[in-house]
Amino acid sequence: MKNYCTPLLVINLKNYAEIYSNYSLDISKISESVANETSVEIIVCPPNPVLSKIIDNVNIPIYSQHVDDSKIGSSTGSIVPELLKSINCSGSLINHSEKRIPLDEIERLIIRFKEIELTSLVCAQSIEEVEKIAKLNPDIIAIEPPDLIGSGRAVSKVNPKIISDSVDVVNQINNNIDVLCGAGIMTAEDVSIALELGSKGILIASGIIQSNDWKNKIIELATPMKNYL
Repeated sequence: MKNYCTPLLVINLKNYAEIYSNYSLDISKISESVANETSVEIIVCPPNPVLSKIIDNVNIPIYSQHVDDSKIGSSTGSIVPELLKSINCSGSLINHSEKRIPLDEIERLIIRFKEIELTSLVCAQSIEEVEKIAKLNPDIIAIEPPDLIGSGRAVSKVNPKIISDSVDVVNQINNNIDVLCGAGIMTAEDVSIALELGSKGILIASGIIQSNDWKNKIIELATPMKNYL
C-alpha cells in the first residue's frame, strides 16, 4: 500500500551550502507550508546529519538521500533501511546519479524496503535502466538524464521522449510503479510539460535550492500539479 499521493514534488537538498546550519529545516518548513496551502504532496530529502531533526519538526514525508544494503549491527558508516524506519523516515532515494549502486544491490534494497514499509524512489539514467529497474518493482522510478542535471535545461523540453517512453515502458511491466522525471527543471512550464507527458511528478534540487525565494519557487512548481490532484 502506497504511503504517498501523486503528483509528487520531491526536493533533494543535496549538500548545497545554501541549506547548511538551520537552513535545511527552514526550507523543509516552507515546503510543509506550501504542501498545506496547495494540497500537493511535497517530499524533502535532507542530508543525513539533519535527517532526524527535520523529521521531528515537520509533518510532511522526509526521505534519505541514500541508503546502503548493509547489515544491522557491525556496519560502521553505513545507512541501513531499518535505522531510517526507526526515526520515522518515510523512504529514500536509491541509485541517484551522484551515488550510483549496482542493480543487484538495488533489488535487495527494494525487498528490504517492502518488508519494513519504506518507499523506494529509484533513479535511472536511461530507458534501458528504467526497464531493468521496473522489473524489480520499486514504488517510484525517477528518470534523470545525467547530462541535464543542474543544467537549467529542462528534460521535459530538451528530451521529452525519454519521459513518455519511460512511462510506457514502466506501464507495460507494472502500472503500479509511479514515474517521476528530473534534471534541469526550473519553471512551472517545465513541470506542466512533464505532467502532460505522463510523469507523476518531479525530482528537483538546484532549481529550488539556488533560487532567490524558496517559497515562491516551490509554489510556482507545485501550482501546475493542482490540476492533477
